[in-house]
Amino acid sequence: MSRGRILFVDDETQLRESAREWLSLSGFSVEAAADARSALRLLRDGEFEALVTDIRMPGADGMALMRAARDADPSLPVILLTGHGDVALAVEAMRGGAHDFLEKPYDADHLVAVIDRAVAARRLDDEVERLRARQGAQAALEDRLIGNTPAILELRRRLAQLAEIDVDILISGETGTGKEVAARALQDFGKRRTRPFVALNCAAIPESVFESELFGHEKGAFTGAGQRRIGRIEHADGGTVFLDEVDSMPLALQAKLLRVIQERVVEPLGSNRQMPVDVRFIASTKLDLKAESNAGRFRSDLYFRLATVETDIPPLSARRDDIPQLFRHFAREAAGRHDLPDRIPEAALLAELAAADWAGNVRELRAAAERYALGLPTPGRSGIGDMAANGARLRERGGAYEASLIRAALEEHGGNAQTASEALGVPRRTLSEKIARYGLKSTDLE
Repeated sequence: MSRGRILFVDDETQLRESAREWLSLSGFSVEAAADARSALRLLRDGEFEALVTDIRMPGADGMALMRAARDADPSLPVILLTGHGDVALAVEAMRGGAHDFLEKPYDADHLVAVIDRAVAARRLDDEVERLRARQGAQAALEDRLIGNTPAILELRRRLAQLAEIDVDILISGETGTGKEVAARALQDFGKRRTRPFVALNCAAIPESVFESELFGHEKGAFTGAGQRRIGRIEHADGGTVFLDEVDSMPLALQAKLLRVIQERVVEPLGSNRQMPVDVRFIASTKLDLKAESNAGRFRSDLYFRLATVETDIPPLSARRDDIPQLFRHFAREAAGRHDLPDRIPEAALLAELAAADWAGNVRELRAAAERYALGLPTPGRSGIGDMAANGARLRERGGAYEASLIRAALEEHGGNAQTASEALGVPRRTLSEKIARYGLKSTDLE
């Protein structure tokens, strides 16, 4: 790792070149400029961790350069090189935000020490900003990926971390778990947040138009191509391409997509032009894509290219304790959307919801919450619709709630009825009877 990326500015050629050589030998990465105009151009085109500039130069002086540089990058440390008569001016510049100053002729080792301190300050500022951005992303993610179970907390932490890293990602998860929500979060909290997010449902695009949809086409490329069309990947330049259900992509097109991902160029149909694109690819799959590639149903080279980083979205069954919070959130959201009063679900209903089998995951739960907000029964889920719309007998509600508490205790204690009974504060025999009554399982009763 470089000791620091430095821009050194001085109109004296011999001094400038000797400083460049000494700093390079000391482990710094150095760019040099002879005047303020050249220095500003280098500052626009590159990222530097410190600016070292002489005060007295033809044209714009070092003070003007410092002001322009700090307007563009307020945290950039600026070190001023002064003649004997400029010390008072340099002290004034320190009050205006300069990091430090050295009087000519300076000691080369002293210059290195001053630059080291400036680089350390810059890197500390950058780290603080990264931590603030990550903390902000995690807080915002709480509004998108709702819940407090370990599985969802870990997912939010991982997405906040990956959002800052410009790398291709494969998201795996069952249908309805929120893979596109995760993909959009990676875009919205990352470096590409101001650029396009282009989502492609690979299962919904007919194979006959797939290539044109992704890569675009020239006028006359095929029958019906009356004008040039920009493909979805080119349209996403600077942003993110989300390949939803990438496992559904036809094998014949996977090789062409692989080339785009490897070389970051697209070649529209009917054209010999290669258009460079700057995009991040995020793909999602509901299948085990590695197993699919091993079975020959998905190109293994494309799998390895997409799966630079893999992350899994947990199913709702792995985060049952989040179900009541999710249901309340979706119901409140639906009530607001339909301009209806907010209905507060009873504890017994939430308990039954938490115990239910949600094959459609969060998507199915959201639909059930909307029906609840509208005062409608929930079709296909035994008891829930009646409980929501008409109420249920107290015994049934109490039993559902008790069963959910016992189930949660058993899960927490690895299925052990003895420790679960202690946690619940009930005799072991009583708990065993209830486990049998509700059809639950425990490891020490089998």
